[in-house]
Amino acid sequence: MVSSPASSRFDPHRNRIDFAGSYRPTVGVEWEFALVDAATRDLSNEAAQVIAELGENPHVHKELLRNTIEVVTGICRNSAEAMDDIHSTLRTVQQVVRGQGMELFCAGTHPFATWSTQQLTDAPRYAELIKRTQWWGRQMLIWGVHVHVGVSSAHKVMPIISSLLNHYPHLLALSASSPWWEGEDTGYASNRSMMFQQLPTAGLPFQFQTWSEFEGFVADQKKTGIIDHINEVRWDIRPSPHLGTIEVRIFDGVSNIRELSALVALTHCLIVDLDRRLDAGEALPTMPPWHVQENKWRAARYGLDAIIILDDESNERLVTEDLDDLLTRLEPVARSLECTEELARVADIPRVGGSYQRQRRVAEEHDGDLRAVVDALVAELDTDT
Repeated sequence: MVSSPASSRFDPHRNRIDFAGSYRPTVGVEWEFALVDAATRDLSNEAAQVIAELGENPHVHKELLRNTIEVVTGICRNSAEAMDDIHSTLRTVQQVVRGQGMELFCAGTHPFATWSTQQLTDAPRYAELIKRTQWWGRQMLIWGVHVHVGVSSAHKVMPIISSLLNHYPHLLALSASSPWWEGEDTGYASNRSMMFQQLPTAGLPFQFQTWSEFEGFVADQKKTGIIDHINEVRWDIRPSPHLGTIEVRIFDGVSNIRELSALVALTHCLIVDLDRRLDAGEALPTMPPWHVQENKWRAARYGLDAIIILDDESNERLVTEDLDDLLTRLEPVARSLECTEELARVADIPRVGGSYQRQRRVAEEHDGDLRAVVDALVAELDTDT
């Protein structure tokens, strides 16, 4: 048997990456928000002032751009607990933001803001990122949601990630919320996902099957100067070794807590289901990388109208039809995780329209005024807080 190049160069003593592991399938959420001026609805570069007024708060972080703050949960049992956690922080943040003449806004992109007027957060790692990536790095006027799910051991991580890619288009289509770029309709449901993959080390993960392959990959990345730290591997789904989680970063920004709770529950159930199937001795299904890549593009382009590739035999189906069967299959997992109600909300998204569809509908109803789109997104969050 011929070893892969990464495996053949792997030194287990020098290049070992310890995975903390989680003794139960916990969940955690990171939710990125833009700050918009209450009057103009354009972006506001005042995150530093907001964070200063909030004081030391482990649940509120700064991000690459000064127009962005991130609200994070602690370690939670399920979607409902995560939403309670994040709601408490969000209420406090929203009061401070409004007191400074702004509103919180969340979508994958802002409908009309220009990237060239945005200011960079003062931090060495951000400066280095922009120095390296230049024009593409400065273009990253995007927001998303990251969901962490606890996994018990390192040997499960890469098989779960590789199999979870089969459901990539479902997760992206459901969350797609970035049809606009600098005032233009891009024709995409998720322009954010197309933008973000332009960064080096971002985009789809490699489909490794063993933890040692991942360790060898990281060692190669460090040796060649591509990364200095493992967190610079910016895959759409990636291991988070120090937390003992798989981090799902597929989602566009989500505008309201109800939809967020549904997407968190779906992610939680998918990963726990795959974890349990591994425990049962099952070989997890995967697809060729070219199918995965095509599915990402179809979901980004067509959203909930995407016809996706289902398996390694190239069978296809409308993503919403496959989603119905997926939700039924995951019901027993949801019961065990006590997130049945939240998982059921996933089916509401196609019924009311995905965020990208709602945004286009609002723009059409207001003769193309994209400030009305911002108003609608701000109102969605306000309704839930």
